[in-house]
Amino acid sequence: MPTGTDIEKIILHVAEIMINELKLEDVTPETFDPEIDLVDEVGIDSMDLATVALVLRDQYGIRIDEDDYPKLTNIRLISEYIEKKLNEKSEAAAC
Repeated sequence: MPTGTDIEKIILHVAEIMINELKLEDVTPETFDPEIDLVDEVGIDSMDLATVALVLRDQYGIRIDEDDYPKLTNIRLISEYIEKKLNEKSEAAAC
């Protein structure tokens, strides 16, 4: 079972990817608020989210369904989604 530190590592990694892919300035993974709304407060659009989703797919080896994009509104939700997908993947591999 993943621990709190696992989700914190995912949050920092997702924040780093967001910063790099979206060329965000004046923010670091450690200072990026995982609760901030990415669309309303950061201003990312669907193309930005698709780009980040592709990078996350490659980094974590998971599929992010396009239908789930509207639910992934902040870094914490994205990180929890990734953690869930990783758990499903490891459970399927164990069978």
